[in-house]
Amino acid sequence: MRDDLPKGFAAGTAQAAFRKPGRPDLGLLVSEKPCVLAALFTQNLFCAAPVQIDRAILKAGKPVRAIVANSGQANACTGEQGLRNCEKIQSLLAVDLGLQPDEILLISTGVIGAQFDMGKWGLALPDAARNLGSQDAEGFTRAMMTTDAFPKFASRSLQLSGGEIRLCVMAKGAGMICPNMATMLCVALTDAGVERKAWQGIFSRAVNKTFNRVTVDGDTSTNDTILGLANGASGVAVQDQEDLAALEAALTEILDKVSYMLVKDGEGAKKVIHISVKGAATDSDAELVARAVGNSQLVKTAIYGGDANWGRIVNAAGYSGASFNPGEVGLVLCGIERFHDGSPVNDDKEEELAALLQQSDVDVKIVLGRGKGEYTLKASDLGHEYVTLNSDYRS
Repeated sequence: MRDDLPKGFAAGTAQAAFRKPGRPDLGLLVSEKPCVLAALFTQNLFCAAPVQIDRAILKAGKPVRAIVANSGQANACTGEQGLRNCEKIQSLLAVDLGLQPDEILLISTGVIGAQFDMGKWGLALPDAARNLGSQDAEGFTRAMMTTDAFPKFASRSLQLSGGEIRLCVMAKGAGMICPNMATMLCVALTDAGVERKAWQGIFSRAVNKTFNRVTVDGDTSTNDTILGLANGASGVAVQDQEDLAALEAALTEILDKVSYMLVKDGEGAKKVIHISVKGAATDSDAELVARAVGNSQLVKTAIYGGDANWGRIVNAAGYSGASFNPGEVGLVLCGIERFHDGSPVNDDKEEELAALLQQSDVDVKIVLGRGKGEYTLKASDLGHEYVTLNSDYRS
């Protein structure tokens, strides 16, 4: 077991050649102790077979011990055969690991509509089990990658009242990202001991502040899953509200760090747009504005090209569906105010803005002047490479 995984967790990978040979595309995580599970899943009605299996396990409320992840095939829109394939994988792996099938969670990513090649699974699963302990967080994350340019993971330690615990988050995702729960595939591990209801509560709140506030292309995946496993292997348990608050703050911080990586690695993206909306009548109205701006192709392409076309931003706010008075709206782009109470200002700052827009992180601040509602969102820009990647994704 490597240092960046919390105590009691081990990872292994195998090369199954689900789409392309020569790279790990199957990852396995196993805990030496039963884990308390927290999870959130896609709200897409076409939820993938692994999502359906994992939802049932979460609802049952039983401890879990393992996660198996694959890239190359999503096992989405695959009907009853897709569910039976998931159950077969659980049964095969249960024998290799000495576990019960319903202690094993599944997460998959890749092409929608293709059935698993169970012959390949049958060969690769024993390899992954034999390799347990050979991989760290980076190794497991790489086994989930598809169009990702780099692996996304982070670890940190945290001092609770009873001692030190560790957190680790591993995620994949670069396209089809506009989550309505989490985004793509993500696993969060801790060796802290925590009660199930409390763990799900802090997990849900942390995800809503981080993974639920990113967008690359406005597409919510069939497979979006985020799993949180707490095994208590550190011997340190959450003892009081102060410990719970500290764990939630640390989890939110590390999820925010990894969710930023997802946007930064948006397919073909060069920049991360940090959108802040304040002064809305409600938080919901602020969210409408932020998402309209973050998902606008005109805004995203302008930012990509370094064009300070602020009119596209206020235009998106106008069609967002939020309620506000256009005469009270203000916009600050890269620290320079360009729109104030419904009128343009600082027209002489165009050259300065153009230079600032070359930065990899771009700040967009919108003030609506209606109330105390606010919302933040991280979005990617949109460049030529996005079309190149997604017009030929299945090759």
